[in-house]
Amino acid sequence: MRKVSRLLGAVAFLAAVQLANGAAIAGEASRAPAGKLADGTAIEAITLKNSHGVSATILTYGATLQTMVAPDRAGKPTDILLGYDKLDGYVEQPNYFGVTVGRYANRISGGRFTLDGKAYQLPLNDKVNSLHGGEKGFDKVAWSVRSLKSGPSASVVLSYKSADGEQGYPGALDVTVTYALDEQGALTISFDATTDKPTVVNMTNHALFNLAGGGTAENHVLTIPAKAYTPVNDKLIPTGELRAVEGTVFDFRAPHALVPGIRDGRDEQIRFGHGYDHNYALDKGATAKPELAARLEDPASGRVLEVLTTEPGVQFYTGNFLDGTYVGKGGALYRMGDGIALEPQKFPDAPNQPKFLSARVDPGKPYHHVMVYKVSVAK
Repeated sequence: MRKVSRLLGAVAFLAAVQLANGAAIAGEASRAPAGKLADGTAIEAITLKNSHGVSATILTYGATLQTMVAPDRAGKPTDILLGYDKLDGYVEQPNYFGVTVGRYANRISGGRFTLDGKAYQLPLNDKVNSLHGGEKGFDKVAWSVRSLKSGPSASVVLSYKSADGEQGYPGALDVTVTYALDEQGALTISFDATTDKPTVVNMTNHALFNLAGGGTAENHVLTIPAKAYTPVNDKLIPTGELRAVEGTVFDFRAPHALVPGIRDGRDEQIRFGHGYDHNYALDKGATAKPELAARLEDPASGRVLEVLTTEPGVQFYTGNFLDGTYVGKGGALYRMGDGIALEPQKFPDAPNQPKFLSARVDPGKPYHHVMVYKVSVAK
């Protein structure tokens, strides 16, 4: 009996060790070919998985979050991102689906800013403004895989060297983007950059979410903990004002659906943006660690997305320029309201807005932004 008891004890011990080891390496990171660019550059797809059915696939082209799969309340996994099935779509019909945007996310008025008395001109790729880093921003270049790790948090580190003067921006910039998926369903994205001369940097991810996995997202329920937003002019450039959300269609301090506000033409700001395309001044401001910027829920599937950030703002965009000409995953024609972007950031046009938190980055003072997409199921 003692031998049996000792044997059972040993089996239990080994099982415990295996369970512990299994938990320790539950996150899996893998890589696979994803195609080639016209110049022959090979692009890879990096897939991060946890043991609860959550996964994320990242393309080295544009450091792009191509897919994010999450289970619903019945346990059924679904890709909750708009985008394309293959690399060609991101190259031939770019619409910022899931890409890393930079050097400067969002708009810079007239594509101009001044730094230490010197004026800089950027490409005007948004009519009269520069948008998301210019004609060939970080979303349209090939990134290198610096490291790939499996473990409690599966991760990949991507790097890119942006030359001095690229797209009109001063300073040679060494940039890394780290994607890390943990067992709690949190995909953490860390942006880091160093420069050899003063410049401006504002990076984020431009994923458009549909927590239902298809159809309209207009019935999703949104919460944004912000009592003010930055209204824009008819060129979608902030006026410099911080306007109270109270009593307007921009008030998401309490959770409610996007409709009917998304189409409320009585509000001039909705007319300017063709829907929601506005930056919120988060109550938390800039923080050392990521804090809540937005919470999105699909009542039908039960899926919940929480967005956290260290930055002071979040751009809320409802895919207003999707007009049925973009053929996305599975042959779906994307239209306004089919996807929702919640882009943590510094405020738009901050280099020209002295009242906004500065986007300046200097040698010896690196840029650092941490944001999180955390998926779960409503109880």
